Amino acid sequence: MNADKPFIGQDAAWREWISAIQSERMHHAWLLAGAKGLGKHEFARAAAAELVREPGGARPDVAAHPDIHILEHLPANDDEAKKKAEGKPYQTKRNITVDQVREMIRRLSTKPTLGDRRAIVIDPADDLEKGAVNALLKALEEPPVGTFFLLVSHQPGRLLPTIRSRCRILRFAALSASEIDAMIANDFPQSNPAARLAAIDAANGSPGVALAFVEHDLGALHRLMQDILERGDPDFHLRGALADEMGARPARGRQLAVLELARTALAAELGRAPLNRQVRIIEAYAVLTKLATQAPTYNFDSGLLVMEIGGLLASTAMPREAAR
Repeated sequence: MNADKPFIGQDAAWREWISAIQSERMHHAWLLAGAKGLGKHEFARAAAAELVREPGGARPDVAAHPDIHILEHLPANDDEAKKKAEGKPYQTKRNITVDQVREMIRRLSTKPTLGDRRAIVIDPADDLEKGAVNALLKALEEPPVGTFFLLVSHQPGRLLPTIRSRCRILRFAALSASEIDAMIANDFPQSNPAARLAAIDAANGSPGVALAFVEHDLGALHRLMQDILERGDPDFHLRGALADEMGARPARGRQLAVLELARTALAAELGRAPLNRQVRIIEAYAVLTKLATQAPTYNFDSGLLVMEIGGLLASTAMPREAAR
């Protein structure tokens, strides 16, 4: 990773972006599509800076440039906003709100400040409120001259077809194990090689899962999941241990990371399971996917959630423990 390209991999996507900037007719809306953790967050900001860069000048600071507008999750409340201002970890709102999009649209009534281009980054577009989606659609239908949208999406299928149809899709390729290792080392320089290797093995090719594995120290939880998948849990002992390891009041980010880790563990298990077990794995995976979709907006009891996760994993190893 370097200052000129502050993300790992995605050389083809970057070349496509640079080529588009240099063309005479650049599309006004781009959908940056790919699994979580592939570098779309850093790519979008570097792409926005490149878009508004003055000819012959250095790439500007994204946070300070008046023609780069980033819509992302705001702090959950005033106390969390203070934590953000102090550089501390903070909780965010669950969605990007309609008010954020409306404020962005109001800014579009004026011309860009420093040049003739303006970049709007929405990260992630998957988390736009319903009203925000409708407001954004109007802006995409009639974009002001010189305004370009970059929509980061981990799950493009969640976006309205009318949004997708107005965007040029820029797909992000899967990363190699060495690239994921480099990404973890960059984001978590205190991590050791053994921890990074465990994260890569557990992630089954997903950089986002690997990063969350290290961030939330999920090694012990993953070993318990593997034990449940291998042996089942007829006496609920492993599920109890899973709940203890999860913690009494885990942050929402940890809950989401554990759900994704469980889904990844099932996906990895599917390829080596016999046919009759594959059916149970697919059923459990479907329930976990629904939970993962609901978790960002529902207030799940963490104890019940982790027991549900454990039960779903156990159901794939023990036919009598059917997924609920």
